[in-house]
Amino acid sequence: MNAAPSDTRSRLVEAAMQLFWEKGYGSTSVADILARAGVNSGSLYHFFPGKQDLLVAVLEAYREGIGPMLLEPAWAGVEDPIEKIFALLARYRALIVETDGFYGCPIGSLALELHEPDPIVRERIAENFDGWTAAVEACLDAAADRLPAGADRRALAEFVLTVMEGGVMQARTYRDVAYFDRAVGQLRLFLDSQRREG
Repeated sequence: MNAAPSDTRSRLVEAAMQLFWEKGYGSTSVADILARAGVNSGSLYHFFPGKQDLLVAVLEAYREGIGPMLLEPAWAGVEDPIEKIFALLARYRALIVETDGFYGCPIGSLALELHEPDPIVRERIAENFDGWTAAVEACLDAAADRLPAGADRRALAEFVLTVMEGGVMQARTYRDVAYFDRAVGQLRLFLDSQRREG
């Protein structure tokens, strides 16, 4: 029995998602994707005219999956908005440890690899960063009474993203989670220093 078209498309996107993370976009061939997905080339080209179209679909899948794939598991059972930020960062730490330091943020890795991506690819990468930043900003909004009056919560959320990406990159380079831990530790010290007395 043949797989349903939507199932075939999902398998292609999932295979590409895994391979782009494991090998990078440039080092992943169409043949790699076909083999991982278990489909033929006709099936791929039915859905995606080229490899870049598949990359766009992967980035859209990450964008749409930020809630169920990342935020919801990280935030399960966490009520405090500031602690939600650190629970999200702890999710990345767990991935670093589970992969013996190999883990790299898939969106950050693609952003670094694709030096001059086509506008649609750059837009989809930016949308992923925006979604992540908006989720952290919402946590900061919920904790606004604990931050300095007039604090730029969007800029602070972008700073949290920078801490995460930089910490992940250094931990992967040195194969040592301590680099990530120190970055997150400094973020906590900074947020604690900004705490407004109630």
